[in-house]
Amino acid sequence: MSTNPHWEAYLDIETTGFHPVLNEITVVGIYMTNNSEDRFIQLVGSKISGDAILEALQGTNELYTYNGHRFDLPFIRSRHGVNLESQFNHCDLMHHCWKNNLRGGLKAVERCLGIERHNQEMNGYGAVILWWKYVNDYDKAALKTLLDYNKEDVVNLKVLKDRLIH
Repeated sequence: MSTNPHWEAYLDIETTGFHPVLNEITVVGIYMTNNSEDRFIQLVGSKISGDAILEALQGTNELYTYNGHRFDLPFIRSRHGVNLESQFNHCDLMHHCWKNNLRGGLKAVERCLGIERHNQEMNGYGAVILWWKYVNDYDKAALKTLLDYNKEDVVNLKVLKDRLIH
């Protein structure tokens, strides 16, 4: 008898701004693990759709975000019509941080906990600039930097979860 592995997914999006009606999702990053296997998926630009997000999350039992309850998941629902909170057990790690007196954005919490990050200067605003450099100037190096930033976000969510929830 074969049992399905318990997959955890760590999700983060990059956007062109803060308003889900006026702005677009540029990258959906998903890091999945079942403690014996890892998967990393990035949906970029026109490849992002509700169906693509659901397909990427197939087999997931738990979905982890940072501020996802207020930002990532409502943005996905507004732009692509998918309510991830109704389909997955969602844990917003920001609330666990608050319970541990860790305030601020993901990068600030990472610094407090000593979680390493390659590009310390990068932030959400920088991600918007990189996206437009890619779109307007066909700057593939800007896209690579944006995708690396997003990947580090989702991989670090797993590190953060492991430090906060035992």
